Amino acid sequence: MKFRSVSPSVTAPLASVTEPKRFSLRVALWLLDSPRLGHNTNVKYFAGRLLKQPARDGVVAAQSRLGQLMCRECGNARDRRIGHDLLRQAARAGDRRAQLELGRIED
Repeated sequence: MKFRSVSPSVTAPLASVTEPKRFSLRVALWLLDSPRLGHNTNVKYFAGRLLKQPARDGVVAAQSRLGQLMCRECGNARDRRIGHDLLRQAARAGDRRAQLELGRIED
């Protein structure tokens, strides 16, 4: 039986897989930091959706901002608890903004 050689494009690591995650994080942070767009509820919802996967993957900045968003903007206790957990993870990783937000919430 003759085996075909594997082309390098198949075995090469996919750099484009990580690029959309980084792009979605940058877009979400830009939307939240924008003075005009950042106060719109629909924009916050969209930014939260963009931050969800990077936060699950352990990106500290995404955990911090999504945790803040969930603690401040969500009305139910379940979402606030999830936001608090995300802030706690980011604070343990050394994120200063998450540490300040946790101190504000717990006081």
